[in-house]
Amino acid sequence: MTIGAIKETYPGELRSALTPAAVQRLAKLHNEVLVEAGLGSTINLTDDDYHKAGAQVVSRKDVFNRADIVLKVRRPEAAEVSLLKKGALHISFLDPFNEKPLIDALAAQGVSAVSLEMIPRTTIAQKMDALSSQANLAGYVAVVVAAERLAKILPMMTTPAGTIPPARVFVIGAGVAGLQAIATAKRLGARVEAFDTRPIVKEQVQSLGAKFIEIDLGETGQTAGGYAKALNAEQLAKQREGMAKVCAYSDIVITTAQLFGKKAPVIVTKDMIARMKPGSVVVDVAVEGGGNVEGIEAGKEILVDGVRLVGLLNLPSRAAVNASDMFASNLVNFIEHFWSKEENTFKLDLADELIKGCLITHEGKVLK
Repeated sequence: MTIGAIKETYPGELRSALTPAAVQRLAKLHNEVLVEAGLGSTINLTDDDYHKAGAQVVSRKDVFNRADIVLKVRRPEAAEVSLLKKGALHISFLDPFNEKPLIDALAAQGVSAVSLEMIPRTTIAQKMDALSSQANLAGYVAVVVAAERLAKILPMMTTPAGTIPPARVFVIGAGVAGLQAIATAKRLGARVEAFDTRPIVKEQVQSLGAKFIEIDLGETGQTAGGYAKALNAEQLAKQREGMAKVCAYSDIVITTAQLFGKKAPVIVTKDMIARMKPGSVVVDVAVEGGGNVEGIEAGKEILVDGVRLVGLLNLPSRAAVNASDMFASNLVNFIEHFWSKEENTFKLDLADELIKGCLITHEGKVLK
């Protein structure tokens, strides 16, 4: 088969869908691997690096015209859908709940489209779970971004001039991004507290050395896919009041709460921000999904009542080298999992539960 990777054109996107190491793995399966010229330019890789790994460096048009499987980080541009071969497989983040015209266009083109966001969170799919691998980096970057903007150090420090107490970090949401934020803040020496609506994650938070903030919300839980369930109005009010007390004395607040396929819940309100100390920093990891922080502006940093609200987009791209390595590995793991050694080809098994979860279009139809 011919597998091709396209360079990203989305503003500010620095990640690449394939790395030379990933190319080598695909070539071992006896694939012809195509990469668009300049694919690795944002992660310090040259076309020669890809060529030495076994890829052909070609034009963007050639990748579309020849590839049976097209790999990308972001969804394809609407204008380029018509360039995809009929029957080709396109794998990328697709944001299918918010991109209906694009999904319809992919179906009309006869493309089988896999949405990486939709890969089930099962044990066997962990090595293919690009959403989690990128969220991991987002949690790390969120802490680094916050620490850079805080006019204080994070660890406790004993000096001849006196002892500097550790900064206090409050992480809201203990999913993949939240747990990595907790771990990173602890490694930097901060005093860390965390909250999540799912009591089941308490042990994970504590295992990282953080204090789990308990707020009695009544019946809560998580979906079969491991995501937090939406709260009702009364539960949200209780949650906000409990968190407001912690936010008031925290130096850094990091919010990571997202509801899959829905707008992110507003957790930190303007009233809560008004109670925070001037100079505090709030980083909203969920800003691209609507944001957890009231008044936050996507792609911007603003001051509200002396508190810096950071709404930077695409946090994983700020660690683009590692993000690309992980993303490319997720893609190759996906391809290898469905590779038939007997027929030496990728087998799109429609009966497989993993494929059922993430295949969005196939043979001219929208499946979800």
